[in-house]
Amino acid sequence: MPDTAPAWEQRLRAAYIVNPEWADDAPDRMVFTCNASGTYEVYAWERGGRPRQVTDRPNGTFTAAISPDGEWIWWFADTDGDEFGVWMRQPFAGGPDEAAVPGLDKAYSTGLALGRTGVAVIGRSTDEGSWVHVARHGGEPVTIYHHREDSYVIGLTHDDDLVAIGHSEHGDARHKALRVLTLAGETVADLWDGPGKGLAGVRFAPLPGDRRLLALHERHGRWEPLVWDVATGEQTEIALDLPGEISADWYPDGRALLVRHAHQARSELYRYDLATGELESLGLPKGTVRYATARPDGSVEYLWSSAEHPPALRSTRDEVVLTPPGITAPPSVPVEDAWVDGPGGRVHALVARPAGAAGPYPTVFLVHGGPEAHDTDSFAPGAAAWVDHGFAVVRVNYRGSTGYGKHWRDALAESGRIGLTELEDIAAVRDWAVRSGLTDPGRIVLAGASWGGYLTLLGLGTQPDLWSLGIAGVPVADYVAAYEDEMEELRAFDRTLFGGTPQEVPERYERSSPITYVANVRVPVFISAGVNDPRCPIRQIENYLNRLAELGTPYEVYRYEAGHSSFVVEERIKLLRAEIEFARKHLGV
Repeated sequence: MPDTAPAWEQRLRAAYIVNPEWADDAPDRMVFTCNASGTYEVYAWERGGRPRQVTDRPNGTFTAAISPDGEWIWWFADTDGDEFGVWMRQPFAGGPDEAAVPGLDKAYSTGLALGRTGVAVIGRSTDEGSWVHVARHGGEPVTIYHHREDSYVIGLTHDDDLVAIGHSEHGDARHKALRVLTLAGETVADLWDGPGKGLAGVRFAPLPGDRRLLALHERHGRWEPLVWDVATGEQTEIALDLPGEISADWYPDGRALLVRHAHQARSELYRYDLATGELESLGLPKGTVRYATARPDGSVEYLWSSAEHPPALRSTRDEVVLTPPGITAPPSVPVEDAWVDGPGGRVHALVARPAGAAGPYPTVFLVHGGPEAHDTDSFAPGAAAWVDHGFAVVRVNYRGSTGYGKHWRDALAESGRIGLTELEDIAAVRDWAVRSGLTDPGRIVLAGASWGGYLTLLGLGTQPDLWSLGIAGVPVADYVAAYEDEMEELRAFDRTLFGGTPQEVPERYERSSPITYVANVRVPVFISAGVNDPRCPIRQIENYLNRLAELGTPYEVYRYEAGHSSFVVEERIKLLRAEIEFARKHLGV
């Protein structure tokens, strides 16, 4: 890649490590995903050597795992990004791929646990519900769990005799319960905190004979760690004097927890001693940790970045663990915090301004997906590209976002105004941005992908006076048609969010569907869609586009041969370039 390429393209072409995972019993062997080849693919790496590319598929491969002994890499083979597929495996040192579990048809993956004795536990989702299967040494899989509602595989005990799953048999896919099963499918223990309170399994303690399951609970209004001893039934809540939401994982000796604290769009790491209750900060710089794991020597490796600085896989030993091949991403500008009074409480937003320019700026409100996610102070090449082109970028952690406690996260379902609630918060920040002099009121773009794309289309129809332009990536555009065509796992989520199916509560889906308000849209719209997308399927987007055409509303559409996102770097660059040029053309930037 020549140095003369624009910085925004260099950031997208730079090589990034994603989802690194070490083998538990071979701690020098790792599997990770990386875009070094120009497509996100799976790589194997043994410390001291060079990374080896494991997969090579036209539309990329994103999901992989490594066996505890480090001998096998498992990767999920879907069709052109549709997320519907089977598990394959390959020896760590290389060799031919083979079906990891012969006899299982294609499905959506809902978790995988690989054991030390050749056992594998596979979670699958189909239109008939969720399934958990056990296979030993590549033999025929045996079904040990099936239910119409959603479930996922958490993990195995060190001894491979028990498996933990999360499930929503009670009908609430957003607040799951936990169950521990034998590998014959017999229930050993259940844990449910009741309506509206979720449990999220992390994994069993990494020690022989240990039956402690680490989980997260929200009994006190936020995510916090819980150690559940399945053998005795004892539950130990880990109460920490930290203001944000907390997650955790085990240290290899089982005596301490690696605590990740998320607060106001940043994160930090701590070591928590289970015997003494001592909490020790690991002293990371201000930014966001995407991955962290404790190593056998007591050090911690973590994937860290900030809006200004590109990600790096670092260690508390004060070293970079692994630098992927390829160019290094140029830095970007830092973000500022904005706190705005909204109708449901103070709304947190992150603001990036073009360097060396004075406002008011043309501004992109870049809305995150999820909705159960949140924008952070982390490296975001897409946002940085808009800043490079002279736009301010505002990212709003609206009600429904994670990271601000259970009340904020559950506000969507509690309000009964899905989509409209988030847009109230975004509008409040938009008004602040104009009043403060940050934003040119005649040049404001509402943009986002997935749930952010959904909010973009809904906002253009319900707030037509606020926005100059809309850019919606892989959106929900016609909610009823989307429900009919989407993967079952998302149908379960939607049933929980809306309180039923479109047939049971049609007025709620109609009120929250962008196509209901399409006649109100009076600004140009850019929509991108993956033709194999199982999350925001193509038919419902075509329904919306047809209505725009009938109404004579100006629009452009970008279709690509992949799923909910493309793993091909040049495709991502092509799409982002089209979005930026669309905005510049219509706004005169």
